[in-house]
Amino acid sequence: MVVQHNITAINSNRQLGVTTSAQAKSSEKLSSGYRINRAGDDAAGLKISEKMRSQVRGLNRASTNAQDGVSLIQTAEGALNEAHSILQRMNELAVQGANDTNENIDREAINEELDQLTQELDRISTTTQFNKQNLLDGTFTTRNLQVGANANQKIQISIDNMNAETLGLREIKGFEAGVTQTGSKPLSVTYKGMTYQWDASKDAASNQALATQAFSTAIINAASEDQYAPHMSGTDIYYGEFSTNGVDLTSNYSTKVSWAMANDISAAKVAMSNAMVSSFADYIDKTNVVANGPTVAASGASFTYDKPKVDSYAVANATITAVQNAINKVSSQRSALGAIQNRLEHTIANLDNVAENTQAAESRIRDLDMASEMVEYSKNNILAQAGQSMLAQANQSTQGVLSLLQ
Repeated sequence: MVVQHNITAINSNRQLGVTTSAQAKSSEKLSSGYRINRAGDDAAGLKISEKMRSQVRGLNRASTNAQDGVSLIQTAEGALNEAHSILQRMNELAVQGANDTNENIDREAINEELDQLTQELDRISTTTQFNKQNLLDGTFTTRNLQVGANANQKIQISIDNMNAETLGLREIKGFEAGVTQTGSKPLSVTYKGMTYQWDASKDAASNQALATQAFSTAIINAASEDQYAPHMSGTDIYYGEFSTNGVDLTSNYSTKVSWAMANDISAAKVAMSNAMVSSFADYIDKTNVVANGPTVAASGASFTYDKPKVDSYAVANATITAVQNAINKVSSQRSALGAIQNRLEHTIANLDNVAENTQAAESRIRDLDMASEMVEYSKNNILAQAGQSMLAQANQSTQGVLSLLQ
């Protein structure tokens, strides 16, 4: 019989400590509702759960961003709807003013209303805002809507300038009936001795692309390795443009003539392409022509005015054409905005769906199964009571030593 070390009591106390710790953890989980309250509960699960939480919160924010984008588009589209109404009224006035039953005083009244409507178009373009940002003055271009939880998940939106000038209601051009029209006919495009014949059946942009392609092919075909002389630098031989004004152009020469030629071809093609983009009109060969007549320029064939008018039949007809073109431009912009709005509505629905499913996955990792944990808690509660009882019994077991002292 020993009294210094009561192994039974020590064992009972250790087991009671384990049970008490488990009971405390169960109590914490039951009170918080989470299976993972600290990294020690499930290190891998915590990492996955936090990543999913980031995704869920990002997706919810992205959905709100997309909804803000829809609101912006609706604001711009509402203003353009009013612009359409103005243009329809202007078209009606122009048709009315084209009728020669009107006297000058009648046409002056129509001109006054046309002028006011034109000014209102300009006012709408400069004052339509969303969150203090102008939408219709041409500054709202290449803007990004962040519609994802991760970087670069965006939808880009641009809104053209919708003022009277951009819509073609400034510098309206026309011609008087019966007067010969003048103009210039493009014949070819010439660039550094290379020529491309203009295709009258295609627009300017198509001809520009075709000319760029033709010149690119010509540059490749004109290059030859025989054109390259070797240059010495120390013990090495280089090809290409070795130096200019005594300055070594190390980026423009190569140890192989094929590489030097490829570099020169690439540089020449880039320079040509840039020229076609920035100064295409300067390389077009034209000739002056008149409609249904000899290639001689005629004077007084056309007229230009700075705002919609109906001063005469010809002027009113030019106004009708300009207003109808403006209607088409506004329609195109509204159509583009409507397409983006429909896309954003699908984006919102998808984001909400992904956020919901990600939240469900995170819940399965992080949330506690209350029923299962209650079973564990009840077990630990019973074990704690039993451990306390056994510890009391173990502490009493050494009392027998006292009987030896009597």
